[in-house]
Amino acid sequence: MILEGIVTTISTTGAVNIAPMGPHVDDDAAVGEWTRFILRPFRTSQTFANLTAHGEGVLHVTDDVLLLARSALGMLDPLPPLRPAQKVRGWVLADACRFYEFRIAERRDAAPTSGVAEERARFEAEVVHCGRLRDFFGFNRAKHAVVEAAILATRTAFLPLDAIESEYRKLAVLVEKTGGPQEQAAFDLLRRYVQQAKEKQTKSNQAEV
Repeated sequence: MILEGIVTTISTTGAVNIAPMGPHVDDDAAVGEWTRFILRPFRTSQTFANLTAHGEGVLHVTDDVLLLARSALGMLDPLPPLRPAQKVRGWVLADACRFYEFRIAERRDAAPTSGVAEERARFEAEVVHCGRLRDFFGFNRAKHAVVEAAILATRTAFLPLDAIESEYRKLAVLVEKTGGPQEQAAFDLLRRYVQQAKEKQTKSNQAEV
């Protein structure tokens, strides 16, 4: 099963990176009682670079979809409240629902025998400490809509923007009907990002004519 979460890692200089990520977790384990999970970051991502240099980090479960949207777009200035992790060299999001400090136990990111490297690496993470900070809000269609919108926003470079906007129009109905201020703000941020991407693409196409 793939869980939508947020992973924090640190660079060789100690800079914090916050990125949404969908780890593969054991769906046979009791909810939240995972001892291991699998991360599959893109090789071009900062998370990949950080885990390669320093195989520790923190996975978070959160219902803060505005933070998820901001982290998906790299708009995290200022950073959200953080506190030092207890068992690894890293940082915990102070407003997360649950967190899992981890170390990389196994790494598979070498190019296959064909010589063609996969887009994603595979890191098997071992949980060394976990904690609960607050209750999860619960099911909400607007929050799920923002998650889908955030995923689409990270794919503007290779998905047709007209198709993304079409999906956004459907998702907007859910946000308007069931969302609160946080969900509205998150969706507006994502929608503006997609609109700007389309405007940039249009100008680029016009310049080529």
